Amino acid sequence: MSRNASASTRLRVAAGAAVLITVACTASAAAFDRSPGTDSPRAPREAAALTGSAKLSRTLGDDITFTFDAHLAAEHRMEPAKATGTFRFSHYLNGEGAWAKGRIDCLVTGGKVAVATGVITGSDLPGTKGKRVGFTVHDMGRHDRLGYSWAVSNPVETRNLPKCVSSAPFERVKNGTGDFRVLPWQPDFVG
Repeated sequence: MSRNASASTRLRVAAGAAVLITVACTASAAAFDRSPGTDSPRAPREAAALTGSAKLSRTLGDDITFTFDAHLAAEHRMEPAKATGTFRFSHYLNGEGAWAKGRIDCLVTGGKVAVATGVITGSDLPGTKGKRVGFTVHDMGRHDRLGYSWAVSNPVETRNLPKCVSSAPFERVKNGTGDFRVLPWQPDFVG
């Protein structure tokens, strides 16, 4: 075999290997952008979220439960007031109390802390329908904490609460009653 034939063979082998590597890398990248088990592209990660349900720990035996399903879509990453979802809470002691549910209208998260607000759409507590209330959750694994805008009053007394405003997460979640999960927000201006 001549020297030119040997060089030509090596060039074809190298070109073939380059094509195979390119095809493998392209297939890998395409597979990475696909949802598992489908041929459709994976949706971008949502911008922020607060989900879960749990009871608060109270020494007097109060039965207090909060549930959240709040989301900020990827396309609204810079607009926390476009958050969507629902919330529900109830507070009973010795058979007396009230519940409320509503729609989320703002969500901001930072690390494992979320602040959300929403408007009450249904309740058995007179005077609360249409009121905005706020929630703060600190997702600490099995020891979550929660705060709410009516910490020193009640939801009926809430007047003109701005979006995404609440109190410090001063309440503890009762062990074994549930868990809250916070997906951190990453706005463009935070590096």
